[in-house]
Amino acid sequence: MPSTELLIAFFATTAIFAYIPGPAMLYAAAQTMARGRWSGLTAALGIHLGGYVHVFAAAAGLSVLFHAVPPLYMAVKLIGALYLVWLGVSLFRKRVEGDTALPMIERKSARRAFFESIAVEVLNPKTAIFFMAFLPQFIDASAAFPIWLQFVALGTIVNLMFSSADVVCVFLAGAVIGRLRRSSRAQRLMQRAGGAVLVGLGVHVALQKS
Repeated sequence: MPSTELLIAFFATTAIFAYIPGPAMLYAAAQTMARGRWSGLTAALGIHLGGYVHVFAAAAGLSVLFHAVPPLYMAVKLIGALYLVWLGVSLFRKRVEGDTALPMIERKSARRAFFESIAVEVLNPKTAIFFMAFLPQFIDASAAFPIWLQFVALGTIVNLMFSSADVVCVFLAGAVIGRLRRSSRAQRLMQRAGGAVLVGLGVHVALQKS
């Protein structure tokens, strides 16, 4: 395994990256604002599970393909961006029912948020690029463990730390909106706020040049 000094640098750098607001944190916050804390937590779980796709892809060298074939990178990037915009628009169009129906809506939305968040993370090529660019700096080719296993171990740690930041973001968002969920008007405003975040995030991803 890498040296102690290298591991300290790895944990410190990962923590900094994890707690800088990014797409996953904004997505989890948007789900919390629009559908409640439980949906935000299930979205964070889905993002976490989707992250393992990129961990194993990095270990297998799939991220190299994105570097070698820019059109493929752009295609996956645009698909992910359009999916985010579609999710945001769907929140704008969603009708808010009465308070008595709210628990059932939240349960249904939590399941939907879980599967949607997996798709959002899997379709995010920048996550793949991040793993491929970041992890090799902490791989020791002379270590007893094979390189692919080092990729998996370090990638899992990164994924866990990023997910911890997503959970913190969900609870912060839940604390802010907890007192506002008593009226249909407030729920509608939260849905629109969450939808606006998702649409803006999708447009931002689509317009980024790298």
